[in-house]
Amino acid sequence: MATHEQLKAWQVSHELALAVYAATDSWPKAELFGLTSQARRAVHSVAANIAEGYAKRGGRELRRYLDISLASLAELSYTLRLARDRNLLSDSDWKALEDLRGTAGSIVWRLYRSLGVRRTPSSIG
Repeated sequence: MATHEQLKAWQVSHELALAVYAATDSWPKAELFGLTSQARRAVHSVAANIAEGYAKRGGRELRRYLDISLASLAELSYTLRLARDRNLLSDSDWKALEDLRGTAGSIVWRLYRSLGVRRTPSSIG
């Protein structure tokens, strides 16, 4: 039986989550309930919503959850930018995270778009 873990969108989003958690480990305690929490909640939401949407077993529902994942990726982008501008992330660390976020976003977006295409019998096969 197929699982959400087989989706490239989930795999890259999980990789992004691990990278964000590692990056935020060194942020100051003063940010624990601020940027650290915000970054972690946003990145967690990306992979978690892919998993939850996949469990719904319907393209329309999965697409709705992918939409939420895309919004969480946008939220994460701003959070990481703010962290960089507050000197919590170096430019190179920000760039690496932003590149990975962009890759995840591209893959999630393609999956989202693929679920919105209606197939007619003549377009199949």
